[in-house]
Formats: sequence, structure tokens, C-alpha cells
Amino acid sequence: MQKMLTIISNVLRGSASRNGTRVVVSARTYADFTPQATFDIKKCDLHRLEEGPPQQAVLTREEGLQYYRTMQTMRRMELKADQLYKQKIIRGFCHLYDGQEACAVGIEAGINLTDHLITAYRAHGYTLTRGGTVREILAELTGRRGGIAKGKGGSMHMYTKNFYGGNGIVGAQGQIFETYNMASLWKLPCIFICENNKYGMGTSVERAAASTDYYKRGDFIPGLRVDGMDVLCVREATKFAAEHCRSGKGPILMELQTYRYHGHSMSDPGISYRTREEIQEVRSKSDPISMLKDRMLNNNMASVEELKEIDVEVRKEIEDAAQFATTDPEPPLDDLCNHLFYNDPPIEVRGTNPWTKLKSVS
Repeated sequence: MQKMLTIISNVLRGSASRNGTRVVVSARTYADFTPQATFDIKKCDLHRLEEGPPQQAVLTREEGLQYYRTMQTMRRMELKADQLYKQKIIRGFCHLYDGQEACAVGIEAGINLTDHLITAYRAHGYTLTRGGTVREILAELTGRRGGIAKGKGGSMHMYTKNFYGGNGIVGAQGQIFETYNMASLWKLPCIFICENNKYGMGTSVERAAASTDYYKRGDFIPGLRVDGMDVLCVREATKFAAEHCRSGKGPILMELQTYRYHGHSMSDPGISYRTREEIQEVRSKSDPISMLKDRMLNNNMASVEELKEIDVEVRKEIEDAAQFATTDPEPPLDDLCNHLFYNDPPIEVRGTNPWTKLKSVS
């Protein structure tokens, strides 16, 4: 049985009149929508590669709705984190991901959950795509027991299965050039990804680097420069890179050209080194969610009402998660040193002075 989508609107045309108001009831089945469509995507710049990813991508209706929901969830979650931070409910470092959603969603769509993913800070989006929930992420940001790291990690230290998220220092995932060298020598199946959001903290890439061709920085490692604002472009490039690695050709480097709407962190207003007009131009011309939405609507893969319904559901999920994140208790002091090691017998850990002992349980 096909599920029906019912739309009710008050207009001056249609069926029976009731109390002087005409009501139109229209029904569309999912069979009315285009099940899949093919889209042209931007060509990737190549380094040490004869061929790159395809310049067309096939999107099914189900995939489009899934990508839309996930990116909207990321966007709303980060805006809620911004609000909680300004209310001083979230404290400390907090790096938001809004604007870069197509990177995390596109990467996840091009690999498997069994693959291992390592990232630096700005990790909230990846925590979601790797299987974390909004409740766990927001509760971690507020330092609560129900957080994904039990309330002890915060913004920069979130983990799920096969996801080693959050290093507080850029490059802490590995001394990058030595890592490139070893990965190439041993032909390791590694995809190195630079999410180039145009600014390193408050410094533009043009002011910081003599060469901004980051996809060539691997030198002897093949590289791709990808439109990181297009979820389909990121997905196809990631599939290409994953196949390169799985076929035994060694590592590959991807530069995703993207943009962050917030400042570097919540302590950075983000407008002292760039203009509001620059941010607004990116929002109006290249926003990853708007781009996907327009594609789906223009090709009859979804209705405006259906996407609005997803928006409502996402907002409710975020509000429920925020309620949990502000009422769940903080972890007790006895839990402070737990989980230092995996599957080890309990050990004693020095406290704030040599005479204070705490216990660590795996």
C-alpha cells in the first residue's frame, strides 16, 4: 500500500465549500515523484592522476531525503550549540560546523561505517554521521553524564565506533608530511582530507600560504581538489578516492573547498577579518543545503511540504536533545578518571596532589 501525502490549503478554487471557506484537499503518492535523477557536477582538479571522478552523479529520491535530513540536523544542532554557548550553558572551546555540512555527509556517503575515520576539532558533524545522536552530542557539549564521552570530552573529544574524533591541535592527527611519506612508502589505504574553509583561525589562506593548492601538498601522492559545498561532488570524489585506496594504489589526498559561517570558535565573531557581505554571498550562492533542496524540487524528487515536514521534525529533535542536555546530571567526581585504559583492571590515579588518590575503571 502506497503511503499518501495529504496537503490541505485554503484557496479560492477546488472542491466543496464549508462555512464560506473553500477547502482543497490534494493527494500525491510517492509514485508521483521522480525516483532518481542524474546531475552534472563540477570537475575536480587533479594532481598526479590521469583520470578523476565522474562529472555526473546519480541521486535517488531516498538518498536525497537522507542527505537533506542529515545536513539540516547538523545545521540546526550547531545553531542550538551557538545559543547554549551564548547562554553560558556550554563552556570552553566550541568549534561549529555550519556551512561545511556537505563535507561530512558526502564523505560518509562514499565510504563504509566499517572504515576508520580520524578528525581534528570541528568534529560535531562527523560524530553525527558516524552514528552518534544529537542528544549525545549536545549533552557532551554541556558536560553531562549522557554525553557521547560521558561528559568528560566536550567539543573537541567525541568518539564512536571506528571514529577517533577531536584533536585540539591542527596536525595532531599525525605530523602530516612524515605521515604522507610513510603512507606512500608502505602504500597504505589512507585518504588524507583537507577541509579548506578559506581561513586558518582569522587568517585567510592567501595571506598564510605561498601556494594554496593544498591538494598538491602530498607531492608524490595523487590529489584531488573538490567542490566541498556540493554533497554529490564530495560523495563521488570520496568514492573515487576509496576505490583508489582499496585497489592497492596507496594513499590519496583530497582538498574540499568549503566555507564556515561561524568564526573559528565561539570566541571569534568571525567578521573582523572578513565582511558580513562575503558570508552572505556564500550563503546565497553556494549553501550546501539550499543546493540540494533546489535540485530535488526542480526535478520533482520531493515537494516543498515534504521538506518542510522534515524541517519541523528536525527542529523538534534538536529541542528535545537540548532539553536533555540541560537537565541530565553532570558526571560524579568518582567517574573522573574512568576509561583511561581499555579492558584493564582498576588502577589508582594521582589526584590534584600526591595525597589524593582516584580510581580508574575501564
